[in-house]
Amino acid sequence: MKASPTPSRRVARALDARPRVKLLALLSAPALWIGLAYVGSLAALLLTSFYKTDPFTSQIVKEFTLENFQKVFEPTYRTVAVRTVGIAVAVTLIDFVIGLPTAFTLVKVVSDRTRRILVILILMPLWASYLVKVYAWRAMLAPQGIVYKALGHTPGYGLTATVITLSYLWLPYMIIPIYAGLERLPNSMLEAASDLGAKSGRTFFSVVIPLLKPAIIAGSIFTFALSLGDYITVDIVGGTTQMIGTVVHNNFNSSNIPFAAALSTIPVAIIVIYLLAVRRTGALDNL
Repeated sequence: MKASPTPSRRVARALDARPRVKLLALLSAPALWIGLAYVGSLAALLLTSFYKTDPFTSQIVKEFTLENFQKVFEPTYRTVAVRTVGIAVAVTLIDFVIGLPTAFTLVKVVSDRTRRILVILILMPLWASYLVKVYAWRAMLAPQGIVYKALGHTPGYGLTATVITLSYLWLPYMIIPIYAGLERLPNSMLEAASDLGAKSGRTFFSVVIPLLKPAIIAGSIFTFALSLGDYITVDIVGGTTQMIGTVVHNNFNSSNIPFAAALSTIPVAIIVIYLLAVRRTGALDNL
């Protein structure tokens, strides 16, 4: 039987625990406030989507109705929703195809000095203004822009320009999680695969990618969610292309706030479904 701690030891333990208790108390208040603000804003959004707008005064009429959600499922808005999801998926796949070999090269191929330089170059665009980067792509994709002068062809403004610009904007958010996951990947596993006769391609697809699954999913969450909710890029380089964010923004500006709120629930629902699907795979447990 263990001897119970003396009163002096109990006092000492209580004193040692006081800083941790204070730290938890300090952190719990902001976390609670952020949680309430986030949940409260979503609840207000959902509640507003069940209201309607007076056609004469443009004032919100707080009467329960499903008209906004019935309108959301009209063919025009269904097409916009499908297009938006397609753009988000395309951006995620493009960033994955570029980000995975880039991160692998940084961690497993180049020297430490070169790695530091390349990491800085990858992160530097994050320090620039969002609008500056988008307008830079608008200038490059213009009919007589740099892309046309270099390749003799330019996609111009439209769906392709939107995908290209969004892929550029969110690429670092795919590279960084994969880079962090590769740093945790021991070289001994690659060496073991090589000793067992696996070639480079087999090792990459059978060993590296399965172990990087949580990091890849983390990067896809960033790129997919950010693309799904974007509306500024498509407004600048998208030409006549519209995304959900564009329609929400236009309806908000025209004072049709309840319908804008109903449209806003679409990307929220898609992200929730995506996160639940990812969670079922267990890929988020090790993040």
